[in-house]
Amino acid sequence: MGKRKTPFSFQIRVIHRYLGYFLAGIMAMYALSGIVMIFRETDFLKKEAIVEHQLETDLTGGELSPKLRMAVVIQKKEGDVLIFKDGSYDQKTGLATVKKMELPFVLEKMERLHKATTESPVYFLNIFFGASLLFFVLSAFWMYTPKMPIFKKGLYFSIAGIVLTLVLVFI
Repeated sequence: MGKRKTPFSFQIRVIHRYLGYFLAGIMAMYALSGIVMIFRETDFLKKEAIVEHQLETDLTGGELSPKLRMAVVIQKKEGDVLIFKDGSYDQKTGLATVKKMELPFVLEKMERLHKATTESPVYFLNIFFGASLLFFVLSAFWMYTPKMPIFKKGLYFSIAGIVLTLVLVFI
């Protein structure tokens, strides 16, 4: 007697289920960091931190921007001290003091992972996660056979979700 072949839709459901369990933690992390990133232009959940940088002496305002990795517009000069928004730079000593608003450590790490680029050593994780989400989208259509009423109802929900997405993209 030959071995009975497992239906493709069943295999997809099994992969969908276990990949979902495997990625549950990272999906929760991306969801949470995505919500936090909505408020990135505000001080929500952020604490003030004073950071000191020892730089070369006698830098100008234009030279400070790349060194401090922020836009520096000199507002005034008091002796050897250049004053700018959220900080100051002493041209004689080279000491720059900058006030930053920072997320708590864990949220900062989560946000950095969420915004990873090809420069990041873990960018491949974002690619894998994105591909997994795409698999979830496509595999949902193999969860049930097209003859079942739940499949047809699922198609209506999918169409509604696609319409909502298009509306959100184009408003």
